[in-house]
Amino acid sequence: MQDKFQTMSDQIIGQLDDMSCRIDDLEKNIADLMTQAGVEELEGENKAPAATNKS
Repeated sequence: MQDKFQTMSDQIIGQLDDMSCRIDDLEKNIADLMTQAGVEELEGENKAPAATNKS
């Protein structure tokens, strides 16, 4: 029973590590796309500059 629990635990930890790497890659890709689009981060937040009202 202990071996089964340890095996499942190891699998979950492995999946979490994989998910963490994927999230890191996704964040990097988003930052690269924002840079290419000319969007800059405002005060450390991930927000695009507000659009001006052209009325």
